[in-house]
Amino acid sequence: MHKAGFVNIIGNPNVGKSTLMNAFVGEKLSIITSKAQTTRHRILGIVNGDDFQVVLSDTPGIIKPAYELQESMMDFVKSAFEDADVLLYIVEIGEQELKDEAFFNKITHSKIPVLLLLNKIDKSNQEQLENQVQLWTEKVPNAEIFPISALEGFNVKEVLNRIIELLPESPPFYPKDQLTDKPERFFINETIREKILLHYKKEIPYAVEVDTEEFFEEENIIRVRSVIMVERDTQKGIIIGHKGTALKRVGVEARKDLETFFGKQIHIELYVKVNKNWRSNANQLKRFGYNQK
Repeated sequence: MHKAGFVNIIGNPNVGKSTLMNAFVGEKLSIITSKAQTTRHRILGIVNGDDFQVVLSDTPGIIKPAYELQESMMDFVKSAFEDADVLLYIVEIGEQELKDEAFFNKITHSKIPVLLLLNKIDKSNQEQLENQVQLWTEKVPNAEIFPISALEGFNVKEVLNRIIELLPESPPFYPKDQLTDKPERFFINETIREKILLHYKKEIPYAVEVDTEEFFEEENIIRVRSVIMVERDTQKGIIIGHKGTALKRVGVEARKDLETFFGKQIHIELYVKVNKNWRSNANQLKRFGYNQK
């Protein structure tokens, strides 16, 4: 018997969703891939075993959208309630509520299994933990509650085992021999491209491709060198901006998102190069992961 299914992780920003994703994926040989559209991204972590496949979806942190890009990101969070076999609602010690009441209402009335993960218990004491468990038991009576520390790995394996128990019988959705060597670079590329979509107008975002040439991970920091490809010299000037201010803004905002995702400090270097007509060049398209025929 083989089990497989989709497990969506939701919660407020900065509650440790990405750390949890990495902790799950670290239990087995796996892949994290990023799949982006123009105004949102989707991060999948695939955990494989001989008789199971867990497809984890790390959705954006739930916020009240301030602009169109965030509206689209929240649209993806909404879909988490529609296509998941198991829903993981992650909160942290001291948290009292979800920032969006409509989302919270969907969680409490969910017809699929809900696991409420009380994260960062390594920062609490026994009395506080017991009070938090009681609080969330009352708020989300339909959920199974698991105190965890995603960072320390406490109870993560137990949660994964429970997820596997809840999955339906199914063949795997993805090949079990997926490559694992490029996921971080894919995520970095798409995060940078998101910022370009947000801050540049007209044809600029659509003439851009991002290539992360260097990725070095140390214990407390990740060092990244990424190149933004454009098709014309004029586009290069627009991307860089007056005295480099526009490019710096992209770097600063991308770094903040990446630090949230990876859970550690990011040092990012951005460069801009002209790669003429890359969108019409079959070799270049293949290099950037398109046109795989």
